Amino acid sequence: MNMNWKLHNAMWPGLVGKDEDSDQPPIPLERMLELTANSEVSSRSYDGVDLFLYFPHLNIDASEDEVRALADTIAEKNLSVGTVVAPIWEPTGGGSAMGGQEQRKAFIAAVRKACRYAKILNEHGVRQYGNIRIDSATSVEAWAENPLQGTKQIAKTFREAAEIAADHGEVLAAEGEICWGGMHSWKSMLQLLEEVGLPEQVGFQADLAHTYLYLLGYNAEQDALVKPGYEEEEFWAAYKVMTDALRPWTVDFHVAQNDGTVHGSGSHDKTGRHCPADDPAGKLDIAECSKYWLLDADGKPRPEISHVCWDGCMFDNALLEQQSTWNTILETMLKLNANSEGELAKI
Repeated sequence: MNMNWKLHNAMWPGLVGKDEDSDQPPIPLERMLELTANSEVSSRSYDGVDLFLYFPHLNIDASEDEVRALADTIAEKNLSVGTVVAPIWEPTGGGSAMGGQEQRKAFIAAVRKACRYAKILNEHGVRQYGNIRIDSATSVEAWAENPLQGTKQIAKTFREAAEIAADHGEVLAAEGEICWGGMHSWKSMLQLLEEVGLPEQVGFQADLAHTYLYLLGYNAEQDALVKPGYEEEEFWAAYKVMTDALRPWTVDFHVAQNDGTVHGSGSHDKTGRHCPADDPAGKLDIAECSKYWLLDADGKPRPEISHVCWDGCMFDNALLEQQSTWNTILETMLKLNANSEGELAKI
């Protein structure tokens, strides 16, 4: 059985944790697209990109003509568009999904705008798959003041956003990270998804780096499945528990590496550290871990996921500007499609 997930590169590493007034300014979208398009390993290149719908890369309120012009630029580089990130955070014009009426209204408005933007890309033809990425846009500390009520409020907001997404033919992908309240542990994430109760419209976006921190119980010690110094057998047993719980909800997948630490830069809260694909300190067997998310219990590719995307936020610009960085990532991702026996090859 041949694996054939489309391989995408995320554009937001050029934005997340970057600051114009620092030695790590944002990397323009044009440059990120160039680095992606110029990547090649064994005559194979990236199939597309995932986008963050916010300045300075994009204006979510851009006219239809402007969006189509961007689509032309991406298509001319033989790339497609997959998942798009809705700017649902307060600093980007959104608001907490757990907040008051105005904050929740702003969250919903950001999702509506993202769906409009995605619709234009779809109609253009540059986008034929992918989801609208969201999270709770609230802190763990705020959620912890009243966990039960907080989860119910987030779920209510997500359900309202799901109605808008459904009207546009879109699915929402909620990315679990240890920095987002109500989504900061694998158990809390599962409880939230179950509270939303719309598996066809609100699913989980799994990121290898962030879900590794789920195992260790960062920000939720009571939900830890392994302790530092674990044996390999303990890791895989724990990984199966987590993925068995969240895999049925998973609609979007990020390939990544993690060294077991947290990291943050710029205005971004500390979360799972993204390491280079070939980082010797990396704790994850990327291809083998990916199998637990991408294949069903019978070892068959899950049809809910048509593409996989590399996510490597908060790297120094010097590393991001090297073409070899993106070739190494591409080489790593190609191993997800390398085996024809229905199982992913180990690195």
